[in-house]
Amino acid sequence: MPTSETCKPKACAIQDCLSANGYNESKCSDLIDKLYLCCKNMYEKEGPDAHSVCCPKLSLLNLKLKQRELGKIDAELLDHTRK
Repeated sequence: MPTSETCKPKACAIQDCLSANGYNESKCSDLIDKLYLCCKNMYEKEGPDAHSVCCPKLSLLNLKLKQRELGKIDAELLDHTRK
């Protein structure tokens, strides 16, 4: 199956944001949400076996979406809960 590049611009925007913000993931949460939504849409259109280097596998994507619903959305938030 060919590799989808549908979500590549969103993945690149995350990299730019991380670079500009000292790799503080919490500053880029909105872009991460947009990437995950793009990936979800890709899987809905292309099926569960779709492939993209920009998207996690469907099972991991579902886990990440669930975690974000629970408020565990970024590394900084998770670091604060460990202290």
